[in-house]
This record gives sequence, C-alpha cells and structure tokens, in this order.
Amino acid sequence: MADVDLRASMKIHLLGTGTPTPSLKRMCSGYLIEVGGDRIVLDHGFGAHHRLLELGVRATDITHLFLSHLHYDHCGDYARLVLTRWDQGAGKIPELEVFGPRPLARITRQLFDRDGVFGPDLVSRTEHGCSLDIYRARGGTLPRAMPQPVVIEMNAGDVVERGAWRVTAGAAAHFQPYLVPLAFRLDSSEGSIVYSGDSGPCAAMVELARRCDVLVHMCHYLTGTQLGSDFAKSCMGHMELARLGAEAAVGSIVVTHVTEQIDRPGVRERVIMEMSTVFKGNIFFGEDCMEIPVGEPAAARLL
Repeated sequence: MADVDLRASMKIHLLGTGTPTPSLKRMCSGYLIEVGGDRIVLDHGFGAHHRLLELGVRATDITHLFLSHLHYDHCGDYARLVLTRWDQGAGKIPELEVFGPRPLARITRQLFDRDGVFGPDLVSRTEHGCSLDIYRARGGTLPRAMPQPVVIEMNAGDVVERGAWRVTAGAAAHFQPYLVPLAFRLDSSEGSIVYSGDSGPCAAMVELARRCDVLVHMCHYLTGTQLGSDFAKSCMGHMELARLGAEAAVGSIVVTHVTEQIDRPGVRERVIMEMSTVFKGNIFFGEDCMEIPVGEPAAARLL
C-alpha cells in the first residue's frame, strides 16, 4: 500500500487577512483549521464570520476558538460566533471551548451574563414563548439555558491537548503592557501550523515556529518604512518576517494582516521577491478564503 500523506487531510483556510481598516476585500483577522475531526478557529475579527459562511462552514461546526489578543480586529466577531452557534445548536451540541489571554473570562461574562451586553436578547430568547417554540421546533428541550462558553485563559507556555492535536501558546510582541498578546502552535500527526496573532520581531516566535510546516504571520509594512520604534516593536516588516522564517526553518510563510501599503499590484510581487532572497521556502501572499497546503504546493494538471 502506498504511503498516505496525513498532512493532506489537514486544512487551513484564511478567513480574514486584513487589518482594522474597513475593506470589502480583506476582512479582519480569522483562520480556520480542520484537523482530527475538529474545526478550530484562530481569531475571529469583524467579517471573519461572514467568510465562514462563504466557505460553507456553519457556526455549529466550530468546536474550538483561540483568541491571540483582544484587539477588536481579532475578536470582534466573537459574540457572533457564540450567539449563532448557541441559537442554531438548540442545546444539542457542547458549549464552545474558548481559549485566550486575560481578561477573556471577564469579557465573556460581560457579553453573555444575564446583566451583560446581550442579556436582554438572551433573556427574551430563553423565556418568551415565541422563541421557545422555535427552540423546540429545532429539537431543543426546555428549559432553555443561556450560552455558557467554556473559557480558559492562557499564558505563554500553556498547552491544550484535545485528541488528535495539541496547541502551545507562545509569547508575542504587541502592545504590551496594555494587552497580553499570544501566538499559537498547533501540532498533530497531520502537520504543524504556527499563528503569530499580531507581533513584531520576537525571539520567542522563532522558537515557537521552529520547523513548523506553515507559519501564518502578520506582515504589516515594508521594512524601512516603520512609523517609530514602538511601531517596529509591535508590527512586522516583510524582511524581518523573511528572516524569522529562515531562522526558524519553517516550510511555508503566509503573509497576512495586509495593509494598503503593500496590497497593490507590483508591490505584492516585490514583497515576495525580496523575501525570497532570505527565505527559501514557500511564500503565500494571503487572500481571504484562500486554502493553504500544509505540505509542498503542487501544480495543477495542464489541460
């Protein structure tokens, strides 16, 4: 029997490859990983949920959510995912497992508690007869409980294992001390992916990404055009990213968190060309809904 490349069964979809700047082309940050029978979302910024729908993935299909940090362009659609999954799931699926930095637990309570932001909505849906009729029609059994996502706050070095995969949280360099930014490494028999969240150059990222199959990393600006020292510490330029990929010996780099500066014909190609002088692996200039191969990219048959 021929050997089977298990990595082929792992799927990586880019939901949102943009920034907080409004765009119809690039939604805010979000990534979908399908591995070991689970569907895992890494970050869920504004618009990322819409991309899930475009890919034919329902909120009820999502099993786990990891949030790298609490900038709105990385968690703006958190509430939408939780509420839609809860409403459509009609009490027949487990609560969503959510992982991320502090104060994620407090934010979750402020969103979904009875006296929280969505409290009036949730009270009406769990107590009014009209909503309860719809709930029963969907297969739910009374009484109807409010959503209670299972939130686990993480620090760099923490590990989550669920069946076929393991996620390790690493340190990132972004807006400290105001935020607790994390990066994530997902390892399985099907491959390994590292997601930076948002980060500038960071020695911890090199170690987290060491020899991974795919590194999905913020690439916010052309090297040399940084707006100041704090900017350069918290955001990644294209050549700094190339050096990170080379030092960590990763298989592929996905350029994401794309700004208008580099999202232009000719400039995109320049970014890839210049990065390739340092990094000799595969470079993908990310686009919303793009699927990234875990192994070596293969050309299609010429017809």
